[in-house]
Amino acid sequence: MTTPAIELQDIACTFISKDAPGQRYTAVEHVSLTVGAGEFVSVVGPTGCGKSTLLNVAAGLLAPSRGTVRIFGQPLTGLNARAGYMFQAESLMPWRTALGNVMAGLEFRGMPPAEARAQAEEWLRRVGLGAFGDRYPHQMSGGMRKRASLAQVLVLDPDIILMDEPFSALDIQTRQLMENEVLALWQAKRKAVLFITHDLDEAIAMSDRVVVMSAGPASRPIGEFAIDIPRPRDVAEVKMTPRFLKLHAAIWGVLREEVLKGYQQQLRRAA
Repeated sequence: MTTPAIELQDIACTFISKDAPGQRYTAVEHVSLTVGAGEFVSVVGPTGCGKSTLLNVAAGLLAPSRGTVRIFGQPLTGLNARAGYMFQAESLMPWRTALGNVMAGLEFRGMPPAEARAQAEEWLRRVGLGAFGDRYPHQMSGGMRKRASLAQVLVLDPDIILMDEPFSALDIQTRQLMENEVLALWQAKRKAVLFITHDLDEAIAMSDRVVVMSAGPASRPIGEFAIDIPRPRDVAEVKMTPRFLKLHAAIWGVLREEVLKGYQQQLRRAA
């Protein structure tokens, strides 16, 4: 068997309150999850179920309280140097142009400026921003900024791409364009992708596999579904197919009760 790109084994993450040191909160517990080389895996679940926590563990930004993390078979210590991370929040530096932002990671790695510029320009072209390299983030639309952020990650040619609800702030038309853009780029390179989303439609349309998390605290995987819809896919068109609808019904059957639990917990905390 091929060594997984990401392997989380019996992961738990417990946090201690800064205001009340005696209080602890376990975000995730008993989480085992793998992402194969070249596989696109989405994690869905209620708000507050620890999806982003797992992504931070895979990125090496957070050390688990218990369990082991392996990247291509090797224990992860410190930051995951083989991964690129696309955040939900804006990640572009406002004082740099689109070109300057995409060049930044290459420059930090010590690449000569001329080579870094050439590679950054190529990736801006790939994401449809070839004519906008001189624009600053405040001069770009939300979709353009997301394209620049995507180029910023992919120009580094990571073996693993970690994505934390990267399109949630976009309007539906721009979101679908970006989803198809990501699928086309992924299809060409076949990197391992761990994708976090609240949107079940998005997860099914894009993924090879969807993992469902329980409501927190101590969230854990409670369902795993292979998405056997043929590729390539158009995220808008695939949602009208009978197989998509059948998968959606099956996954929502597992997810619905957890979403209701999570909503009730939010109401209790707000009371």
